[in-house]
Amino acid sequence: MKDDYAARQDGKDGSRKVIYAAILANLGIAAAKFAVALMSGSAVMLAEGIHSTVDTGNELLLLIGEKMSARRPDVHHPFGYGKALYFWALVVALSVFSLGGGLSIYHGVHALHHPAPLRDPYWNYLVLAIAAGFELYSWNVSRRALNRYRRPGMSLWQAVRTSKDASVFTVFIEDTAALLGLLVAALGLGVALLFGDPRFDAIASMLIGLLLVGAALTLARETGHLLVGESMGFEATRRLRAIFEADPNIASVGRLLTMQLGPDEVLLIAALRFTRGMRIDEVEQAIDQLERKVAAQYPAIRRIYVEAGALRSAIG
Repeated sequence: MKDDYAARQDGKDGSRKVIYAAILANLGIAAAKFAVALMSGSAVMLAEGIHSTVDTGNELLLLIGEKMSARRPDVHHPFGYGKALYFWALVVALSVFSLGGGLSIYHGVHALHHPAPLRDPYWNYLVLAIAAGFELYSWNVSRRALNRYRRPGMSLWQAVRTSKDASVFTVFIEDTAALLGLLVAALGLGVALLFGDPRFDAIASMLIGLLLVGAALTLARETGHLLVGESMGFEATRRLRAIFEADPNIASVGRLLTMQLGPDEVLLIAALRFTRGMRIDEVEQAIDQLERKVAAQYPAIRRIYVEAGALRSAIG
């Protein structure tokens, strides 16, 4: 039988597949966008090239986070390294904000003040169409992985908020921003060609930058909550309380504290008052049974810490 460490690695395989798909898509797209930006002189295509390059670098950072978070617990980190993924996902958010959003806005402002005529603009649409195909493939891979956290009737955005796997929801948000960016780029180029005014192309570049800033702030908020110790959520806590209250060995249930230690690992601290008069071996057996019941509902919770005061009340 696999141990907990090995089982967690199986869950990480799906996250890595999402990252690899995004890297392959963005590498090819970035090269094509930069090539056509040089050919046409389009500010928005240069912004899109920057966007895809930043996304490629970000996926590499997520791979670093995945590798670090997979390390076994040690004396210095007894609860493991799961939160390393959240740290690197936060670095990704800062990268999207500064490099992706900042450079796109800067170049758009520069092009707005120094507009240059578009050359061979129709190559842009060919590259945008190809990029859209690659981005849709990567987006669909991340969407399928995100569906693991999606309950019936839940929207994709709600699944992002529910998901604790930073690799998956980071790639999903980046790919969503990329698809919207391609739409903005196509519209900006179209309006620029229609009116013969390259300033619309520059404005589209700035809009893409603002879109990336919005995506970065969303990523920073989601990963920041996880990094500082987000709980499993109200609904999960309510169900855990119901499990404890249904146990005949428990007289009352106090506070339940949960903290996400990684995508597939949760810490639970429970204030439980056991039935008075139970022997210590009976309390230990009851805790073992509770751990199995909780693990059946929430496999991510691998250990329950019971407050000492609750134990003393049982055997006092």
